[in-house]
Amino acid sequence: MTVTPIRTAKNDRMTAGQRMLAVLEVFGPDDLSLTLSEISRRSGLTLSTTHRLVGELRDWGALDRAIDGRYSIGLRILELGSLTPRGLRLREVALPYLGDLQHATNANVHLAVRDGHDVIYVESLLARDCVRVLSRIGGRWPLHATGTGQVLLAFASSEFREEVLATKLRRFTPRTITDPDKLRRVLAEVRQTGVAIAEGQLTPEDALALAVPLRGPKDHVVAAMGVTVKAGSVSPRALVPALATTARAISRALGAPSANSPHTQAHGSPARAGGHPSRPAESYHVRSA
Repeated sequence: MTVTPIRTAKNDRMTAGQRMLAVLEVFGPDDLSLTLSEISRRSGLTLSTTHRLVGELRDWGALDRAIDGRYSIGLRILELGSLTPRGLRLREVALPYLGDLQHATNANVHLAVRDGHDVIYVESLLARDCVRVLSRIGGRWPLHATGTGQVLLAFASSEFREEVLATKLRRFTPRTITDPDKLRRVLAEVRQTGVAIAEGQLTPEDALALAVPLRGPKDHVVAAMGVTVKAGSVSPRALVPALATTARAISRALGAPSANSPHTQAHGSPARAGGHPSRPAESYHVRSA
């Protein structure tokens, strides 16, 4: 898709820091590598200014330059991003349990938090021979189009939900829920059951995603955890016990009061017997066909 630049007097009044950020913001999931002229056009900066800023960012490690001359985000950005307190603490606590969950389900496993109207993945474990997914560490997608995003949206404040529902909901596949009333009903069901089930809403492939909330102090939902498998390979109901037990263990480690009760899961529904506090997912062996 071609992006037409909009150069106004505002661009000339940008600070040096704002110009740097304008260069970095042109990259995205669909634009992982760009030429110098593409960066200039998309950022609205002159070619000479873009050349200077790109050079400085490259020297610092924020950008990498390939042999063909195209630029991409550098590892220094990933290094800094991993230090964000919210994502780092959450990832450190959750990672052992996520590994167990993947072993038990043979599914792609994701850990996500909310940032504005988007969901951001802070961890993504991809299973061998599983359905292809677009999620990756640092990946950002609209809340309404993913299972983890629907969980975070469902358990957000009613004011925030209505704010999101009032925006234009982007359609990714024929199954993406873009009707506000329908999405409102889906979110109500997620709050009631504690589980979001999304099939083929982000990619046209037959991907089935299930997600559950993770709670922290005062039982506030602080993140969402999900699995993705090939649709039809396993019953969603068969995946829920492993997801719920893992969510309860992670929530307990994060300090959620409800997770300390042997009779409640992280989302407040009755716990299924057989969960183990240290290796929660291994009580269930749900293998995709």
